[in-house]
Amino acid sequence: MLDDAKASFRRGTLYVAATPLGNLADITLRVLAAFDAADIVLAEDTRVTGQLLTRYGIRTQLVSVREHNERGMADKVVGWLAEGKLIVQVSDAGTPAVSDPGARLARTVRDAGYAVSPLPGPSAVVAALSASGTQCDRWRFLGFLSPKRKARCDAIAAIADCRDAVVIYEAPHRLIECVTDLVDVLGAGRVIVLARELTKTFETIQRLPAAELAAFIAADPNQCRGEIALIIEPAAASEDEDDDTESRRLLEILLDEKLPVKQASQIVSRMTGANRKALYELALSIRAQDDDQD
Repeated sequence: MLDDAKASFRRGTLYVAATPLGNLADITLRVLAAFDAADIVLAEDTRVTGQLLTRYGIRTQLVSVREHNERGMADKVVGWLAEGKLIVQVSDAGTPAVSDPGARLARTVRDAGYAVSPLPGPSAVVAALSASGTQCDRWRFLGFLSPKRKARCDAIAAIADCRDAVVIYEAPHRLIECVTDLVDVLGAGRVIVLARELTKTFETIQRLPAAELAAFIAADPNQCRGEIALIIEPAAASEDEDDDTESRRLLEILLDEKLPVKQASQIVSRMTGANRKALYELALSIRAQDDDQD
C-alpha cells in the first residue's frame, strides 16, 4: 500500500503534511509514504519529527525550518525543488501554517512556480470542535490572542455577540489570565470548552460556564500544562432575533402554500405583532430566493 502511495508523489513539489497532535498512531499512511519517498523533510524541530520518523523506521534527511529561519530557508527550498527534489514540510504537531510556520514558505514556493500540495490529517482546531459538543454550523478560528491584556480583552469584546463558535489557542502560562478575561468581558455564564492535550494521556475536554471553568482550572494546576484550545460557544440569540426567526419561518410556510405575498405578510403580522411593511419586504425577499432556485 505504501509503495502505491509513494508512486503517486510528484518530484519538484512541496508537500505540506499534517502530523499527530500527540498520539503517534494518528499518522496517516499517505504521510508515511511521503516521508519515505521524500529527499528532505522540513521540520519545525528536527528532534520532535525525528522521533516520529524513527517510530516508523524512516531515515529521510531532516532539515530545520522554523519561524525564525523560514524566510531565509525559502530560497534554498526553491533551489532544491528546481533540482527535482521531493520535499515534505511538517510542524511539530498538527497542520503547518495553522498557528505554526508554513504559510510564508508555501507562498514563496508557489510564487516561484512550483506546486504545493497538502497531505491532510490531524488539526487541533477540528479535533477540539469534534469532541466538544458545541452545536453550531459555523465557527471562527482566531489562533493565539495577544499576550497583552488590553489587546486580548479588545479581541474578546469584538466577538462578544458572535453567533458562531470561536476557537482560540492559548499558552499554558497565560491560560488563567485568558479565562479570567473571558469571564470579565463575556460574562460568567458564557459557555466555554477547554480542550487540552488532545489525543494524549492526560487529555481534558471540559465544557462549562466561563466562571465555573475558571474555578476548575484554578483548582487543578495540571490544567495549565500542555497544548490548549478554547472554544467560545455562540452568543445566545436576543428576543428580537428569536422573533425574526419565527416570523421568517411562518412566512416560508405560508408562501410554500402559494399564498400571495401581501396576504402572507398580513397573516404573520396579526400572529406575531411584527411590522407589516417589514414582513412584506421579507416575504418578497423569500419569494425572490425561491424563484431563483427554481
